[in-house]
Amino acid sequence: MIAAVIPVAMALFATAALLNLYRLTIGPDIVDRILALDTLMINSIALIVLSDIWMGLGMLFELALLIALMGFISTVAMSKYLLRGDVIE
Repeated sequence: MIAAVIPVAMALFATAALLNLYRLTIGPDIVDRILALDTLMINSIALIVLSDIWMGLGMLFELALLIALMGFISTVAMSKYLLRGDVIE
């Protein structure tokens, strides 16, 4: 059952990632682009975790955790830059 569900979920997450790329390039405002980049990070994490479950490796979860951490830090840094004009006080 899981062998049939994972490719469908991966296709849906890949479609969502393509739609996020569209919002990232065409977004009318910088805030929309930041949110699209953050959502793209979440979709890439989901694709990595699903591919790891599908292949049965158990080694890519650390990579997903590192990407999640970098995505969070980059979102916070870009938001602080937009809010204050400087990242480091």
